[in-house]
Amino acid sequence: MNREKTIVRTSIIGILANVFLAAFKAVIGAVTGSIAVTLDAVNNLSDALSSVITILGTKLAGKKPDKKHPYGYGRIEYLTAAIISVIVLYAGVTSLIESVKKIIHPETPNYTAVALVIIAVAVVVKLVLGRYVKSVGEKVKSDSLIASGEDARLDSVISASTLLAAGIYLIFHVSLEAWLGVIISIVIIKSGCEMLMGTLSQILGERADSELSIGIKKTLCKHPEVHGAYDLVLNSYGPDTTIGSVHIEVDDTMTAAELDVLERDLMQEVIEEHGVVLTGISVYSRNTTDDAVIQLREQIRRTVMSHDHVLQMHAFYLDPEEKTIRFDLVMDFDAPDPKALHQQIVEEVKALSPDYTPVIALDADLSD
Repeated sequence: MNREKTIVRTSIIGILANVFLAAFKAVIGAVTGSIAVTLDAVNNLSDALSSVITILGTKLAGKKPDKKHPYGYGRIEYLTAAIISVIVLYAGVTSLIESVKKIIHPETPNYTAVALVIIAVAVVVKLVLGRYVKSVGEKVKSDSLIASGEDARLDSVISASTLLAAGIYLIFHVSLEAWLGVIISIVIIKSGCEMLMGTLSQILGERADSELSIGIKKTLCKHPEVHGAYDLVLNSYGPDTTIGSVHIEVDDTMTAAELDVLERDLMQEVIEEHGVVLTGISVYSRNTTDDAVIQLREQIRRTVMSHDHVLQMHAFYLDPEEKTIRFDLVMDFDAPDPKALHQQIVEEVKALSPDYTPVIALDADLSD
């Protein structure tokens, strides 16, 4: 079964389960006068709405690429997850307001054995549903399903808390309904904020997954012609569409024809092994014919890498005709003054090779 059908099927299961639970909880809340149960019923309806939005988002994200959007519509799923997060956040704020009203104007709940049994069943249903939806979401890389599954798991905890409050009331005749509603609301608001921040972080653009970036570089460097892979940039256009670019370091003796064959092979292997399309593979040339240049390169490397905050030096090339030494530096984001450190390294390289002009580029730490 393909990804879209899996998401839709899982969402439909979530809709049916949540509508069923919402109806029962609404009746129980009305009969018992329990604000916590009533709010829980409303929360179930918001969960059902979240599943509907997940289906719509998945359908829209599955549209084929066109001239205006050549990379497809996969990022719509990020917007879907953001909308679900806002719904959860809204439900939490609304329930907090209602709970505070109940604290100011308290009502005495009226629990029945049937009501408590149904709530207990709801705990089990939501726990199982949450685990199922979240596991499917992780399997198919659907942030919307993951968010819905986490929300369902949270609901099971909320319902369990309602049972606890009922037990306290029946044994000690102390009503904690309104206060429990406040706690529930705060937990829902916190969950909504965390989900929203996570989704917004993805929309802004996050660092490439460490396992994926390291795996791609290992695949590239398996070829004996490739001496290093650097500056890997990965852009996500949806959960199953990742496009990137990379630099590879090769010997300066390779011909254009040899590079063409190598790059085509590398692109195909990365697609097959990692599902990532490398739209561009740029080349760094590596000195191989002059032993003195190689020794100088290692001397400069030791000097450069002795500095704190310098993570990597790559793309070294000495051009005897232009009298330049070129290489790139990668500094971590915690460097207090990257420009000052860069200038210091330029001066040190100049001292080691006074006959050459250092041309040192600063690269961002984009991937592991």
